[in-house]
Amino acid sequence: MLNWRFIETYLPLYRSAAILTVKIGLAGIALATLIGLICAAVQHFRVPVLRRFVSAYVEISRNTPLLIQLFFIYYGLPKLGLRTDAAICGAAGLAFLGGSYMTEAFRSGLEAVDEVQSESAFSLGLSRSQTLRYVVFPQALSICFPAFTANVIFLLKETSVFSAISLMDLMFTAKDLIGLYYRTTESLFLLVVFYLLILLPVSFAGNLLERRLRHAGFGI
Repeated sequence: MLNWRFIETYLPLYRSAAILTVKIGLAGIALATLIGLICAAVQHFRVPVLRRFVSAYVEISRNTPLLIQLFFIYYGLPKLGLRTDAAICGAAGLAFLGGSYMTEAFRSGLEAVDEVQSESAFSLGLSRSQTLRYVVFPQALSICFPAFTANVIFLLKETSVFSAISLMDLMFTAKDLIGLYYRTTESLFLLVVFYLLILLPVSFAGNLLERRLRHAGFGI
């Protein structure tokens, strides 16, 4: 049986940890999205030289664990004179990892739009910027949106490793309470509940927005 008194007592602690987790997660995801858009544009438009740097970044980022990246930022960079706090480190690590996944999601969306779409727009007198804005981007957004939503959920789940750099996130709180009071079942129960409260709304909202994009006629 669960000890409901214990759960009631430490519920506010989990709530605070959840708020911190969401704040850092959203900051990291916002930066990852920005990085992904820029890198996808570099790859799609085949920008000389920069394409090689983007390809190298994507391979390095996707083939190293977030935990290793966090350790490098939090413990390695201070050796080079670059000091930062744990929250900034967490957001930066999430952005570095997520940027590569977002890059591939956006790139696949852009490349899935048939070139005949752009050619048709040019023949109607649209400029390059207008073609991108009104023809290519809406269709690419519809195509890559499921992958984007999956990446957001993946990155939010990856916040569970933030405890390794002493951030008082949900995982840190659960491990701390287990170590102090040996209430493993209750601590893990609260951990699961709060992650579900964070992730399920994102999943539902992503599915809803995807359907609306397709019903709006942006799908191909």
